[in-house]
Parts: sequence; C-alpha cells; structure tokens
Amino acid sequence: MLLVIDVGNTNTVLGIFAQVAHRPGEDVTGTEAARYERLVANWRVGSHLTRTVDEYGVIFRNLFSMANLEVSDVHGIVISSVVPPLDSVLRQVCERYFNTKPLFIEPGVKTGMPVLYDNPAEVGADRIVNAVAAFEKYGGPCVIVDFGTATTFDCISKKGEYMGGVICPGIGISADALFQRTARLPRVEIRKPARVIGSNTVGSLQSGLYYGYLGLVDGILERLVDELGAETRVIATGGLGALIGTASHFIKEVDEFLTLDGLRIVWDRNQLSSLRREAAPKAARTPTPAKPVNADAKPWPSPKSSKTR
Repeated sequence: MLLVIDVGNTNTVLGIFAQVAHRPGEDVTGTEAARYERLVANWRVGSHLTRTVDEYGVIFRNLFSMANLEVSDVHGIVISSVVPPLDSVLRQVCERYFNTKPLFIEPGVKTGMPVLYDNPAEVGADRIVNAVAAFEKYGGPCVIVDFGTATTFDCISKKGEYMGGVICPGIGISADALFQRTARLPRVEIRKPARVIGSNTVGSLQSGLYYGYLGLVDGILERLVDELGAETRVIATGGLGALIGTASHFIKEVDEFLTLDGLRIVWDRNQLSSLRREAAPKAARTPTPAKPVNADAKPWPSPKSSKTR
C-alpha cells in the first residue's frame, strides 16, 4: 500500500492507495512499476504544531486500526507539506512507526511538469501536485481552485505547463476576521443559505460570506478563462470545494481527492524513473540535456539551486 499525506495549515489529509496489478494483455517491461490506483481509505486530522512524534504516530496507527488496515503493509509514503515545522515530525513518524523513509514533494523531485513561475521554488508543494493530477485527469488548459485555508487558483497550459495563478484569503479566514473585528456579530457556520436576503443576523452573515465569496471566485475565474481560452476546464478541490464549486458558473468538476491523486502520480513517476535508471546499462546512464517544452519553462529546482536565487 501507498500512504499519501497532504499537510495543510488547518488540516492534514491522509489517503491509502492499494496496488493495482497489470491489466491482462498489457505490455509490461522490467522497468514498469506496479500502479497504486485504488483509494481504499482517507482521513482528515488537524495540523497541530504542538503534537509530538509519538502523538501523531498513535493517531495514524489508530486510524489504520479502525479501517482494518495493517501498518506493515505500507511500502511507500509520499508527503506534500506547506507547514515546514511539521516536516521533521512527520519524517520521524514515518521512520519510527512505519519503518519507511518518506518522499517529500520539494524542489528537485521529478514531477513531469515544467514550471513557468519566475522563481519555481516559491510554488507550494500542494499546488504542484494538484496541477499534476488535474492535467493527468482532465487535460489542459485547466484551472484548479483549491478551497483551503487560502484559496488558490492554479493555471495549467494546453501543453501541461504550470503557468502560475492567484492566491486569496480563504472563506474561513474571511469569516474569522469578521467575527474578530466586530463587537456584536457572532461566529456562524459557513453554509449556503436558503435565500440571499437574510431575515436575521445569522442569515445575513451566511449570505454575505457564501454569495460574496462565490462572487469573488467567479469574478477571478471569468478573467482567467478570458486569458486561457473558452475551452479551459475548471476543477474545484479542498475542504469547501463542493460547497462553493457546485454553485459556480465556471466550475464543472469537483474532485475531492485531487491532491491525493497528485501525490500518487508523483510517487509513481519517481519510482518508475528510479527503476529505469537501475535497469539502464552503465554506458547509457550519462544524462543528456532534455529539450525544453517551452523556452520559458523552468523545472522545479533542486534545493541547492533554489538557495542561490
């Protein structure tokens, strides 16, 4: 099994993918790795900086136990994280409780996607894996809207290049700011109200948050689609993807597990690349410069090269 972990500022999402055998009649070579394609379990836990290695280890193992899964069956772990203080903790959790060294999605990891950002090292790992999964599953051009602590809009070209995007405060941050900066307005549940016109304070707040944020999302998407072209597909993901995405004029796909799929795809690509290097004759292992897809395209830089920018 493959354990994938997406560490966000608010929540950490875990998924377990089972291995899928090669299809009958499929051309299989010695350099082809078995695929992890079937998501058999997923969980969402809080991202707490104060939790210790052992606390996270107990939580993860208990989740496995409740799903009748064996920790010993995990043969690979891949992690995307936008919370650097948790990286060391999770690395130790993987090594101590799963006896496995995790693959972190970071500069230098093979993703198969050129990055057109001015400084590719600035792009968050979650945005990269979302982009990889969206292009693999839906093609390009496309836009991924990830409703997390921040809401991100990531744009992928027709050729499969990461172009950049938009970052704005998430709807939860907007709700918290309104509650903290006003003396009499209560904290409310973020939900779609029955009517736009609120007949009480709670209804008015919910209407403002929901329809105001929906207007923000569709306003940005309208401009992005104008730049990318009318054939652009828009995919929503993240904790509130279904809530906002189903009411948007532009979002046609809500993919709850897009990030988990992206982690799985990047893992497979790195394993396949490693197997092919091992199988290649020694004389053929001298790398040759690859022809860039686009003259402006930049690969995700290695940690060493990103420090010199």
